[in-house]
Amino acid sequence: MPSSLSSGGREVVFVDGCRLPFQQSGTGYADLMAYDMGRMTLKGLLSRNDLDPDGVDRVVLGSVVQDVETSNVAREAALGAGIPKHVPAFTVTMACISSNQALTSGAELIAGGQADVVIAGGTETLSAPPIRLQPKVQRRLFQARKAKTLGDYLDLLKGLGLGDLLPEAPSIAEFSTGEVMGESADKLAAMFDVSREAQDEYALRSHEKAAEAREEGFLEEELVPASVPPDFDPITEDNGIREDTSMDKLSGLSPSFVKPYGTVSPGNSSPLTDGASAALVMSAEAAEERGYAPQATLRAYTYVAQDPGEELLLGPAYAMPQVLDAADLGVDDIDVFELHEAFAGQVLAVLRACASEAFANEHRDGADPMGEIPMDKLNTWGGSLSLGHPFGATGTRLVTTAAHRLHTEDGRFALVSACAAGGQGHALLLERA
Repeated sequence: MPSSLSSGGREVVFVDGCRLPFQQSGTGYADLMAYDMGRMTLKGLLSRNDLDPDGVDRVVLGSVVQDVETSNVAREAALGAGIPKHVPAFTVTMACISSNQALTSGAELIAGGQADVVIAGGTETLSAPPIRLQPKVQRRLFQARKAKTLGDYLDLLKGLGLGDLLPEAPSIAEFSTGEVMGESADKLAAMFDVSREAQDEYALRSHEKAAEAREEGFLEEELVPASVPPDFDPITEDNGIREDTSMDKLSGLSPSFVKPYGTVSPGNSSPLTDGASAALVMSAEAAEERGYAPQATLRAYTYVAQDPGEELLLGPAYAMPQVLDAADLGVDDIDVFELHEAFAGQVLAVLRACASEAFANEHRDGADPMGEIPMDKLNTWGGSLSLGHPFGATGTRLVTTAAHRLHTEDGRFALVSACAAGGQGHALLLERA
């Protein structure tokens, strides 16, 4: 059920958002923890808004692949950024919509009168995922606490083979279905008759739009530079944008998941990415009192969930119509669409589902179709396929870009939406302030 942030409670406004330049995993931030990136982003947000850290009421960050050393990475990053010890901070996780959840959690605190100023965002490293020991070895190490003699320790080794000593990398498959997300994307593309060529064309569009936005300076306004030891040379640009890609290059890539006939390839999938993002949200009264000019007002949002075995990546096709209906708006009323690009095939399937009368009849209880989203309003500054996709940080990036686009493109309403692992989805409506 959609939640309204503009009826009955206090208005929640988006003051500013920023992010580190996203870097493909194993490159610019390979030696950093998610904590490091979160800390840098929070400091950047405080600095660019000349915000006294003592005036922050809460910090909320999203993260997916969590480090046990910083399990509440929001608290650690906040402390590292100089936010006072008395300011509570908590971490949320909801797969690829984790920072969306962080933002709406902060918005609800403001709307309910529990906070005036919240920093919300997300941070993620996929360069250094936690590596586990095999369960048999884990149990022996636990038992080793009671060992006292050499014989006790030798007994712990009995029955262990060399294979048991190999580390266990995190699974990238859905726990509930055992299916890798790329396989689900291939299945979804086939379900909606999205061809390989159409997917490659959309991926090319994403890179071209991102390259154009970078050239025009649009991306620069949402970036804060990252200084990475030991050289501390600033990282100032995303490194996933491929301005030199082409249909010939994309079409020549082999399928990644369903071989040999699948349509999802490395070129039309979002890359593994490291990065962090943050947003400053306030009550409208607090923003006015402190002299801030908000960029947008948060109007309504929703979260949805479907069968992860059949509709893993289709959440936006359910979430966006809910928010539009709740706000009594239609597709024609929206000036800016920001849709997470996990895979090109997923985006195109969602667009077809939104425009499909058959889909609305079968899956949305006979409702009218949401309508066709105009391509000239969709992701005009690129998207996750080109900019990158740090799982815990993408949501706030989407909202920040949407707010900036509203002002640059002179629009009134923006609709942000994203899919997530587990068959979940999210949509958020912004109105230009």
